[in-house]
Amino acid sequence: MAKAKGKAVEIIALQCESCKRKNYSTKKNKRNMQGKLELKKYCSFERKHTLHKEAKVK
Repeated sequence: MAKAKGKAVEIIALQCESCKRKNYSTKKNKRNMQGKLELKKYCSFERKHTLHKEAKVK
């Protein structure tokens, strides 16, 4: 089987907008989604649903 030229899928972290902590990690296909990922997820530190934006994983 042939190898892909570049990685299309990368691992990203989701950072809470209110407390600025990285609570979740997920995969994102760079070919299908060019912009930053924004999801409303549960923050266990804030104990409520908040907006989580894409951030880099160290």
